[in-house]
Amino acid sequence: MEEGLVIVEPAGRFVKLLFRVRKVFAVEKSPYQEIVFAEIEGFGRSLLIDNYIQLSEKDEYFYHELLVHPAMTMHPNPERVLIIGGGDGVALREVLKHNSVKEVVLVDIDPVVVDFSRKYLESINRGSFNDPRVRVVIMDGMEYIKKSRDKSFDVVIMDLTDPYAGEIAKHLYSAQAFSEVKRVLREGGVVATQAGSSYFYPAEYNYVLASVRANFRYVSEYWYWIPSFGLNVNFIVASDSYMLEEVVESIDEVLRERRVSTRFINGRVLDGLLKIGVMYP
Repeated sequence: MEEGLVIVEPAGRFVKLLFRVRKVFAVEKSPYQEIVFAEIEGFGRSLLIDNYIQLSEKDEYFYHELLVHPAMTMHPNPERVLIIGGGDGVALREVLKHNSVKEVVLVDIDPVVVDFSRKYLESINRGSFNDPRVRVVIMDGMEYIKKSRDKSFDVVIMDLTDPYAGEIAKHLYSAQAFSEVKRVLREGGVVATQAGSSYFYPAEYNYVLASVRANFRYVSEYWYWIPSFGLNVNFIVASDSYMLEEVVESIDEVLRERRVSTRFINGRVLDGLLKIGVMYP
């Protein structure tokens, strides 16, 4: 990748985005992918993997707050949290804001992404990897879950590759995969996942939704448009004990009690997103 390059990135099957790279700070390659830290015009410092924007400093908080805080506030006392994926450490940053948390296990398959993020993304992830409550495991996320004891975690956050990214990614969102996730959740446990884009990839989104519904009693859906992704990103939160719509009115109180600061999400925003419904073409 060279400075001044214009990246052409698909936002859907029939839509493409153009991004101008103003400056490249670092490039590294792993056996899995190419990782780039660059400044993108209009979005600031950004992490790109295989020329796809994974996050930008201007709008990453939309995605990460929506992925993490509904599930975390839904649980009355999340002490042990598992993050599958999220090797950039930004979802980790949000989980660590909750003062109830005693341990977070972050599992990512690519050690280069984790090391890269430690070196170059500290201004964005706020040095989350240095928190003594954090344990990083380099391993396939589903393999880690399969080897974990029953009832090991209060909350599981799935920050994975999009379900439309290929058959390998699709397997991670299968009913079998969520059955394993359910097994490692403690009583009252909660799982949250990003689920692709219901507008641009409705079949893949419905596949994830069906997999979650096959395993959990209460399933909630919401979405938000992420500017640097150029599409709506859907999120699903599920539990056998709690329903997000029934506890949304308490989110502000929980965030205050745990001393969690947010830039976007609060009770009013989440209540509105839950009431809007799923976005389809």
